Amino acid sequence: MNRDPKVGSPGRSSVAPTASHHAGRKLTDHRETPPQGIAQRQPLIAETRSGDVHSSDSITRTAGKTPSRTTDGTRPQRPSHGGGIPAQQRGLGAQGRETVRRLLDAGLAEFEVTGLQATRVEDIVRRANTSHGTFYLYFANKDDLFRTLLRDALHDMAIITDDFPVVTSNEAGRAALRKWVSRFSDTYAAHATVIRILSQAEIVGEEVFADGLQLLFRLSESITQGMTAADKAQGTARPEHAELTALACLMMLERVNYLLSAEVQLPKEEMNDRLAAIIYAAFRSS
Repeated sequence: MNRDPKVGSPGRSSVAPTASHHAGRKLTDHRETPPQGIAQRQPLIAETRSGDVHSSDSITRTAGKTPSRTTDGTRPQRPSHGGGIPAQQRGLGAQGRETVRRLLDAGLAEFEVTGLQATRVEDIVRRANTSHGTFYLYFANKDDLFRTLLRDALHDMAIITDDFPVVTSNEAGRAALRKWVSRFSDTYAAHATVIRILSQAEIVGEEVFADGLQLLFRLSESITQGMTAADKAQGTARPEHAELTALACLMMLERVNYLLSAEVQLPKEEMNDRLAAIIYAAFRSS
C-alpha cells in the first residue's frame, strides 16, 4: 500500500504519530552544514534572470488546492514564505520570498521522490536551478527547509481543526460534517508528502514529531466538541466514550486520506460521503 517506504509507513498514522524511543534526536544533517562564512555569500547574479523561476510538476500536483495567485495577481503569503532560520534573521523582499518559494518547491519535490533522508542539498539546488550559496542564505540545511514546509501544513491543519462545525441531528448537521470532511481531504492532499514524513519520529526528530502529536489531540478534541455540542445544548446525555470515538474516527479519516495520497485508486467523493456517514453514526448510535 505504500509506494515509497522512505516517506511513510501504512502501519502508522501520518497525522497521529505514536511516541518514539528516539527521544532527543535532533533534526540535523552535519554532512550538509554550510562551510564557515557561507551564510554571508550573496546570490549569484544569474539567479535573478526571469527564466530562473522553476516549478515542479509534482509540486503543482501536491499543492494544487492552494491558489497560486490572489485576485490582484500576487502570490498568497504563506507561513513558509519567511524562509528558514537564516532568512528569519532579516527581512525579505519580494525577490527573496520568490527564491524561498522556489527552493521550497524544489525541496518538496525531492522529498516526494526520494524521501527526507536520501535528499541532499545538492539535489534541491539543482532542481531549483540555483546555487549552494543561495540555499544557505535562506535555510540552515535541508531539515530547516522541511521544518519550513511543516509550518504551512500545521497552519492549514490548525485552520480546519478550529473550523470543525457543530453537528446537529438533522440534514443540516450531516451536510456541515460532509463539507468539513471534504476540506480535511483537500488539506491533507495539499500537504501529503510533509505529513507522511512527519509520521516518522526516527527521521524528523522528537521535537518536530511532537508538533504533529499535539495537532492530533487538538483535532480529536475539536471533533469531540463539535459532535456533542448540540446534545449538550439540548440537555441530551453526552455519548459514552466520546473522546475515544473521536480519536477512532480521526484515525480512520487519516488512513483513508493516506491511501488516497499514495495514489491508491479510490473514489474520493464517495469515500468522503462514507467517512462523513460513519463519523455521524458513530456519535449518534453511542
